[in-house]
Order: sequence, then C-alpha cells, then structure tokens
Amino acid sequence: MRDIGRESADNPRVGIIGTGFMGGVHARSARLAGATIVGIAGSRPGKSQGPHASADELIESGEIDLVHICTPNHLHAPLTLKALAAGVAVICEKPLATDAETAALMAARAAEAGLVATVPFVYRFHAMVREARHRVARGDVGRVSLVHGSYLQDWLLRPEDDNWRVDPELGGPSRTFADIGSHWCDLAEFVTGERIAAVSAQTGVVQRERAGHAPVQTEDVVTVQFRTTGGALGSVTTSQVSPGRKNRLFLEVSGTEQSLAFDQEEPEKLWVGQRSGSMALVRDPATLSPPALPYSPLPSGHAQGYHECFDAFVADSYAALRGEHRDGLPTFEDGARAARVCDAVLTSAASGRWAEC
Repeated sequence: MRDIGRESADNPRVGIIGTGFMGGVHARSARLAGATIVGIAGSRPGKSQGPHASADELIESGEIDLVHICTPNHLHAPLTLKALAAGVAVICEKPLATDAETAALMAARAAEAGLVATVPFVYRFHAMVREARHRVARGDVGRVSLVHGSYLQDWLLRPEDDNWRVDPELGGPSRTFADIGSHWCDLAEFVTGERIAAVSAQTGVVQRERAGHAPVQTEDVVTVQFRTTGGALGSVTTSQVSPGRKNRLFLEVSGTEQSLAFDQEEPEKLWVGQRSGSMALVRDPATLSPPALPYSPLPSGHAQGYHECFDAFVADSYAALRGEHRDGLPTFEDGARAARVCDAVLTSAASGRWAEC
C-alpha cells in the first residue's frame, strides 16, 4: 500500500471530481471525516473550484492522496485509471464502469497498484443491515431458501423527466439496473453471503420518448429471477417510473427458521419473521450485535439515515488509507462484481434465456 505519511493519513488530502448532487454528498462526508479538500473539478471545463483547472490537473498535481470520482458513468474508467497510474487512491461512484470487462480491469489495476479503491454501496452501512448480516451468518434464519425484493423510484416517471443517465453514451447500456439494481444485488449478496449465480431477466421502456432522447434506449423497469450459489431462489424488481415510490429499496431473506426484512425508507427497523410470532427490531445501541454497533453512533430514537451511511462509508475508506481494516468495506472487486451481474441481466433480457453471472 502506498505510504502517504502520517499527517496525510490522519487528515487525507482529497480531490473531488463532479459538481452535481453526488459531488456535494461526497464533499460533506469528506469534511466530516477530517479530510482537506484540495480542489473540486467539474466534469466539464469551467466548473472547477480551487487552483486546478481540470480533473486531469487535479489528479496529476501530486497534492492529493485520494480522489472522489462523482461524474457521469462514461468518465469513471478513464479518470480512475489515470488516478491509479498517478498513485492516487480512489473512491468511484457506481456503476464502476459501463461494462463488466472495463470494471474488472479497474479492479485489477487497483490491486496491482496496492491502492485503496472503494465504491459507495452505502446501504451496507445501515446498522440494521449489519444486524441482518450478522444474524444470517450466525444461522438464525437457517438455510436461506428465498431472497426477494425491489428498488423502486419515480423520478423519471414523466416523458418530460430527463437526465444524462438516459443517454447510453453517458450512462451506459443499462440505466435502471446499473443505477439502482446494482445497489440491491450488492445488498442481497452482502447480507446473505451468497452470490447470484444465474439470472433470467426482462427489461422495459415505459417512456419511449423524452426531451432530447427519442427513442429512449435505456430501460425504465427490470424484473429478474435468479438463483444463488447456495441454492436459494430469488427475484427483484427495479423501476424508476413507479408513482409515489421515492427510494424504496426492500430486501427480504427467508430461511428454514426465520425471515428478515429491511426497508431502506424505514432504516431504523429490521423485521424478524417466525412461524410462532414476528417482531420488529428497532435500532438501539444497547441491543445491537457487535458488528452492527459501530454503525449506530446515535442513541435509540435519534433517527439515522442516508447521510450517516455515506459518512460511515467515507470514514471507513479513509481508515483503509491508514492501513486499518474495516469489515464490509465495498471495494472495486465489489464494483466489478455488480457490473458482471448487470451484464448478465442485459444478456438474459436480450436473449430470453438464463445467463450465468
């Protein structure tokens, strides 16, 4: 691992590339984690803040230990590879790349360079997700038999709703599944400890014309059936056009003894289902398991949410810069894994057949 020096390790010098919503989220968490933000570069000329005129200049300045890449998807790979070649650690937004082969290359380059390289699959950092993972690993649910759920949004419901992600030249060949299905699959694999082995998928375009995009080529909705390496069956539905659903990631894991269910819009709770009776566990540092406790910094009754998850992810990434281990930190290997599942979904949807992951 690159030796960045004790002062930089304790207070890393970081750059942020991307000035949109996600750039702001990354910047907030970076400051809370004690980083010095050396510069913020836009994905286009004229949007930079600080002494560096461009993303390339910021990466090659020699003044940063880590760069946060929060740009449109098509820029993830070139900027990441440039940073790794310059000896700079990387936090790169998902999807890691617009195809599985490039994502695997990025993971390999990070490993070869011995650099910290992480992906913000931040829903892993909900305390009740960690609690669910611990209970599955401990054997509470028994043998996992069924994994199902959904990730539903409505922000692209209308034909006048538009975003760069709709354009495959900028966002890649998949939109809905690459953007939010990747989160769901990562969470399902993280909680169960099993991998999605094969998928049977359908994709659909609901709004076939949008402002500036006619016809629309990236999917609005996806349904997937799958089987896991452990023999469980599963299904997931993802949508960016479901009226009233804002950011509803729902995961349920059923086993031979118990079921566990987590709803990202009600993250303070974990539902535990049993034939003899069910209950809702509420996040409480006094009762959480040791793996969940570090991700519950606030007392019970003081609601935690998305920002706290992102803060924990960034803090754990910076801890890795100091050479510290943080269990469950999502790396480029996890980003490459998500890209591989996404490619299998597209392959299955195009062929009408099952595809291996």
